[in-house]
Amino acid sequence: MRWADPADPDSFAEQIDDRTRAIFIESLANPGGTFVDIAAISEVAKQHGLPLIVDNTMASPYLLRPLEHGADIVVHSATKFLGGHGNSMGGIIVDGGTFDWSVSGKFPMLSEPRPEYSGVVLHQAFGNFAFAIACRVLGLRDLGPAIAPMNAFLLLTGIETLPLRMQRHCDNALKVATWLKQHPKVAWVNYAGLDSDPNHALQKRYSPKGAGAVFTFGVKGGYAAGKALVEGLQLFSHLANIGDTRSLVIHPASTTHAQLTEAQQIAAGAGPDVVRLSIGIEDPEDIIGDLEQSLAKV
Repeated sequence: MRWADPADPDSFAEQIDDRTRAIFIESLANPGGTFVDIAAISEVAKQHGLPLIVDNTMASPYLLRPLEHGADIVVHSATKFLGGHGNSMGGIIVDGGTFDWSVSGKFPMLSEPRPEYSGVVLHQAFGNFAFAIACRVLGLRDLGPAIAPMNAFLLLTGIETLPLRMQRHCDNALKVATWLKQHPKVAWVNYAGLDSDPNHALQKRYSPKGAGAVFTFGVKGGYAAGKALVEGLQLFSHLANIGDTRSLVIHPASTTHAQLTEAQQIAAGAGPDVVRLSIGIEDPEDIIGDLEQSLAKV
């Protein structure tokens, strides 16, 4: 695996060599809530004959549909916004049917005969949707990642209300981010929905309905202040998850990223002062009220 700068499409081309098999990006990145120029990175992928895989978990199909911007495959953690209630584990793979899996010879599982299926060539048999078929006939058969029926039911039920929930998530998050931006104890706010945010133009281009529910901000006072803020919240649930109907909070430096050095935390967008919020669908005044009472104690 090689890392590129999502803000610089040219940096992806610099990392590609004969061993590269795909480009993988997030449409809306966790934890910072920043948008990626999918179309520009798609051009890099096409120039090098590689599939572009986009994790669209944070945006959901309500805000952004990556296939319309050049993605070949889209993946979701359905545990997050699609299900929306934090009650089921699951994932989704969407094959756009736009990539030729045989032209380069880099994908023999799809372009060469499969002995366990009497020599069938998946790409010949199923065309450009061969990847989706392979996920079932190879991944499912050999590894068994079959979702439990009850989890499938809960996720499908959650998806029925996705448009209503996502718009409420976005509207609430913008109100909360705007309020935090003006608070004297807050050092900075990263939320693409703010007019002042450097990512705002990409947000308006790719996701005009809203900037999502997840973003980060920094509390003046660094590590101790960020940790104290989280401990003082009452409405927010202290969880590493995102995408629930309820508002969630975490201080990565003291929890999920605690084993990293400070330099590594900063590189991951989880520096000592960083607090990540996943804004729920509660009354926005209640959400702000909880942040206000906790900040008052910091």
